[in-house]
Amino acid sequence: MRENRIKDIVIVGGGTAGWMSAAALIQLLPNGYNYRLIESDQISTIGVGEATIPSIRNFNMHLGIDENDFLRNTQGTFKLGIEFVNWGINHSKYFHGFGSVGRDQPTANFFHYWLKLNQLGMVGGLEPYSINTVASMLGKFSVGRPDLPNSPLSDLSYAYHFDAGLYARYLRTYAEQRGVKRTEGRIVQTLLRQDDGFVEALVMENGEKISADFFIDCSGMVGLLIEKALQTGYDDWSHWLPCDTAIAVPCELGGSTQAHTRSTAHTAGWQWRIPLQHRIGNGHVFSSHFMDTAQAQEILMNNLDGRALAEPRQIKFTTGKRKKVWNKNVVAIGLSGGFMEPLESTSIHMVKTGLMRLISFFPDKDFDQVDIDNYNRLTDKEYSQIRDFLILHYKVNQRDDSEFWRYCRNMPVPDSLQLKLDLFTSNGRILRENEELFPEDSWLQVMHGQGMRPRRYNPVVDQRTKEEIAGFLYNTQAVIRKCVDAMPTHLDYIRANCLAKAML
Repeated sequence: MRENRIKDIVIVGGGTAGWMSAAALIQLLPNGYNYRLIESDQISTIGVGEATIPSIRNFNMHLGIDENDFLRNTQGTFKLGIEFVNWGINHSKYFHGFGSVGRDQPTANFFHYWLKLNQLGMVGGLEPYSINTVASMLGKFSVGRPDLPNSPLSDLSYAYHFDAGLYARYLRTYAEQRGVKRTEGRIVQTLLRQDDGFVEALVMENGEKISADFFIDCSGMVGLLIEKALQTGYDDWSHWLPCDTAIAVPCELGGSTQAHTRSTAHTAGWQWRIPLQHRIGNGHVFSSHFMDTAQAQEILMNNLDGRALAEPRQIKFTTGKRKKVWNKNVVAIGLSGGFMEPLESTSIHMVKTGLMRLISFFPDKDFDQVDIDNYNRLTDKEYSQIRDFLILHYKVNQRDDSEFWRYCRNMPVPDSLQLKLDLFTSNGRILRENEELFPEDSWLQVMHGQGMRPRRYNPVVDQRTKEEIAGFLYNTQAVIRKCVDAMPTHLDYIRANCLAKAML
């Protein structure tokens, strides 16, 4: 009987994607495979994706990583959501908090009860009904309490901010201790099999030839295997997401210690602020068609909380994805598969889902095309759903101070997004399909925060009187505030549990 099992697996590229791939595979598929990761110290990684969403916790748990140890080693802090500043008019602010807004009822979402009283002028904004929002705005933090199923604390969903370079180093140690072999050096040539075009081997700068059965491309936007070798092609989404440049710079700690990322809109893009234990990560994402680099850099440097700790670094990108993220015997993980700008911190999440999906469709030497096609189909769907959520931020804006924002407001959008916009505008309904990443409450907070207002609420809420609904809303708000008042501050929680040794 022919031995059909893959034996040798090579990961091309280190950084966050490469070492996440190595750590996940050696932990979840430890037997029968030889893992080798090739990276060069001469090639820098992007390393600006320091904010995450809650799924990173599941990834770390799969690896058996202790949360406090991980945060100490990556200079990490906690993240309850994202504050959006100046995305509307008159210096407006809103918050996209993880977790739920209020508590849904059997017949209708919480939002519709709130919407009825809001339209009657009886209640104010949504913020008091999200424990994540209230806690972060007051500088508080606590981990969730699943042992309290009837408390808002049971719904406390959180993620992390961390130094991506330190995370890659942490996972490298993890992976190498379990048997992943690291090869230092530059790849100068990719050899393809003549009969089917599969990748056969990689030629190193020192002349070494490295063969494998299966290759995972984590080489970043260059796509060394998936694009340069296999010429897979790329779907360009820049007509919907026109920002194409980022300037990144770290600065000294200063300002708020609240547990959230901040996104501040500027004339032709937006600026991120990510607080770590030892510094703040900052960056200005903008469209070079509407603003030159010198002006973008000036805006960034004039809006730092402290002294810059390095020279600003420019990163060019094209939002979109490879036409296939799995092509022949190469799977692209991370930025080699596509780029989604960091507006909602999805990059590391997509590394995780790409790896988990790969394990579900893990091949043998036949590389069954049905499996590959379905892997690509599901990946395409995930990218498209995240793409629509990002476009929402740009399309639904009330700014009229620049050509950039007018272009975004007037641009046509994908039919899948237009359907969501139309449903919400009519009766405040939000349609979540096929286990898409962002839940109804995420869409709600962004659509409402950026000024969308439904014409009507779901009429089933009229089954309860105004007085009953008012009591329900008041009790929800009061319980959340009571829980938050009992929490420690974000800074105190870090000091007590996960302060980096360098900070002691």
